Amino acid sequence: ERRTRVRRGGTHLSSQWTPNIDRLAEDGVVLTQHIAAASVCTPSRAAFLTGRYPIRSGMVSSNAFRVLQWTAASGGLPTNEITFAKILRDQGYATGLIGKWHLGLNCESSRDHCHHPQAHGFDSFLGMPFTMMADCARWELSEKRVGLERSLGLWFQVLAVASLTLTVGRLTQLTSSWVPAIGAALAAAVLLTASRLVGHLIVHADCFLMRNHTVTQQPLDFDRATPLLLQEVSSFLQRNKHGPFLLFVSFLHVHVPLVTTKGFLGRSHHGLYGDNVEEMDWMVGHILDMLDQEGLADRTLVYFTSDHGGSLESRLGTNQYGGWNGVYKGGKGMGGWEGGIHVPGIFRWPGVLPAGQVIQEPTSLMDVFPTVVQLGGGQVPQDRVIDGRDLLPLLLGTAQHSDHEVLLHYCQRFLHAARWQQRDQDPTLWKVHFMTPIFQPEGAGACYGKVVCPCIGEGVVQHDPPLLFDLSRDPSESHVLTPDSEPRFHQVVGRVRQAVEEHQRSLGTVPQQLGTLHNLWRPWLQPCCGPFPLCSCDTEDQGQ
Repeated sequence: ERRTRVRRGGTHLSSQWTPNIDRLAEDGVVLTQHIAAASVCTPSRAAFLTGRYPIRSGMVSSNAFRVLQWTAASGGLPTNEITFAKILRDQGYATGLIGKWHLGLNCESSRDHCHHPQAHGFDSFLGMPFTMMADCARWELSEKRVGLERSLGLWFQVLAVASLTLTVGRLTQLTSSWVPAIGAALAAAVLLTASRLVGHLIVHADCFLMRNHTVTQQPLDFDRATPLLLQEVSSFLQRNKHGPFLLFVSFLHVHVPLVTTKGFLGRSHHGLYGDNVEEMDWMVGHILDMLDQEGLADRTLVYFTSDHGGSLESRLGTNQYGGWNGVYKGGKGMGGWEGGIHVPGIFRWPGVLPAGQVIQEPTSLMDVFPTVVQLGGGQVPQDRVIDGRDLLPLLLGTAQHSDHEVLLHYCQRFLHAARWQQRDQDPTLWKVHFMTPIFQPEGAGACYGKVVCPCIGEGVVQHDPPLLFDLSRDPSESHVLTPDSEPRFHQVVGRVRQAVEEHQRSLGTVPQQLGTLHNLWRPWLQPCCGPFPLCSCDTEDQGQ
């Protein structure tokens, strides 16, 4: 049995513009209630690889950090976590990761690679150890550059005023030494320089390519990224087509700055975002064609999904760069609303899985772990809680219902919502919200002016009683149900609260990998292909 996995980092697609993804769906099984375990990438990817809620592995925080902030942070997927790649490698599979990682890199030095993909079961890696972001192209949209420039500029002004004040004090003999004034002036100069250079630092510190443990392109060459990654897919398949393999292709596409090759620019009626989606669809088709050419299509399970919904806040003027979420409310970063966690789910395995089947049962990205492990001949670990459930019976049509009765929706370590699939005479998919973000401005559908909505604090409303929705009839979560309008209100909320209590009793105490302690830039952890800070190189084949 050979496996390849195709993954995307965007949102829901219009079928008119994605013929290859449509073909994948027509030939495979579509999961219409497929849910990510988090609404942002780092914790969602951790849950996908381990089959466990991010809170179990510590891939959460209690502060405003939602994902890993720097490549040179010490946080990441803990070494004691078990990924499906690690299990399949032990079963004799060749395992590879091509594309985005964003689950950490180093712990104590720039070469220990404790969180590296190869420490988590992947034999080979070519891609970005961090993530694609707007700051990689120095867009006006910014995840951290603008905030850092503003903070450094403010402190520069404070120290400049302090230096001027101390200078006046020395000239008027109110102070007896020039040292404080000179020290403040030097510190102000350093901060001013840093505010001017921080954008360049980010590009070199986070936007680079690694091949296994070696930095090969710093910073990333956007124009060559797509053909280079596709060539690596082809090379991997050719090297490993005679034995079992697992390939995780993690696209850099459908994420700001929407890097798109010239051949796709201006093709879509949906602007740059549409261009980027169409190129990603072409890449999917190219990979499927590779499988056909190598005679692997009928022996390969292909899985296609996203790690979260579209980013509504990634908008400038009338240009929407973060995607759309269709009828689903909210988007990326929102712990409970469907727009942030409701993602595509497609499985294709010709001759094994029935073509054209649609499954409307609740499923999770975490389900891939036990499904792939058992298909590969491995054993699901018994020494820890695995929250995913084997999907194969559903995919084959031998089971009518998902093994998930309840799925929980966290925002950092805070539980925002949960869904319950009630199976009785009137089957219903219920959604209970305990907390929701306050949209800005009032009446909007997102937190405009922010990178993402907050998880806790003044920007969040805690609901008592909780908000209740019937997703079976109201997928857009538009009509709040109350005890007066829904006779089963207390029954549903009570059942969900019971499930939450049972879940929370199963949680242990683990270090928070995304907290401040592990999520700050540390110069000694910075990968650099030259003498730091002169990090610049390109050793990838120029002919790619």
